Amino acid sequence: MSENKQTFSVYEVFSQKSPTASFTHQFSLLAPNHEVAMTMARENFMRREPAVNIWVVKRDDIYVLPPEERPHLERMDNKAYRETKGYGDLQAKWRYHKEQYERKNAAK
Repeated sequence: MSENKQTFSVYEVFSQKSPTASFTHQFSLLAPNHEVAMTMARENFMRREPAVNIWVVKRDDIYVLPPEERPHLERMDNKAYRETKGYGDLQAKWRYHKEQYERKNAAK
C-alpha cells in the first residue's frame, strides 16, 4: 500500500484595504499548494474585513535580509538635505533677506 504523504507549506497573507493603500500582513496559514492557500485566505479573511486585493505568498519565497546585512540599511548622517525638516526655517531666511533688501533700497 502506497502512502500518500502530502507536504504542507506556510503561506503569508497580506491585504490591501483600498486601491491606494499599502499591503498589510494579516496572518499565516498552512496549505499544500498556492491554490488551497488562496482559497483558505479568502475564506478566513474576506469574512472579517473589506479588502480590494490580497496576496498569498509562500514563506519560503520571501527573501529576508540576513542580520549581518541590516547595518547597511542605516542612513548616512549627511543626507539631511533630502528631508523636509532642512527647509523649516526657509520662511525666516526669506524674511531676513527681504528686510535687508528693503533697507538697502530705502537708504538710496
